[in-house]
Amino acid sequence: MIKLKRAYDASDSTDGARYLVERLWPRGVKKDDLPLDAWLKDVAPSTELRRWFAHDPAKWPEFRRRYFAELKEHPEALEPLLAAARKKHPVTLVYSARDTEHNAAVALREHLKQLL
Repeated sequence: MIKLKRAYDASDSTDGARYLVERLWPRGVKKDDLPLDAWLKDVAPSTELRRWFAHDPAKWPEFRRRYFAELKEHPEALEPLLAAARKKHPVTLVYSARDTEHNAAVALREHLKQLL
């Protein structure tokens, strides 16, 4: 099970392994206040793609296509997430975007489910 949770939401025991999947640290969050198993910057979209997308829902289909292409170029970056998910324990992808439907973590979860 791969779950999604904003970095600003409280963690709980059902989260399982928690991975921050952002290239930038969440604004206003102290590192000591965000329980994580790892910060996986390399699974986040490139800076160029992130800036191009700018959380514009109209760009969502093209963003997903470009992001999936980036992920396919660096499959090793996905290994910690795939290994954790294969253990059949919960995995939570932690993100900071306000839009809960159109963000990189949503796309990443979709990509991981396809690979599993």
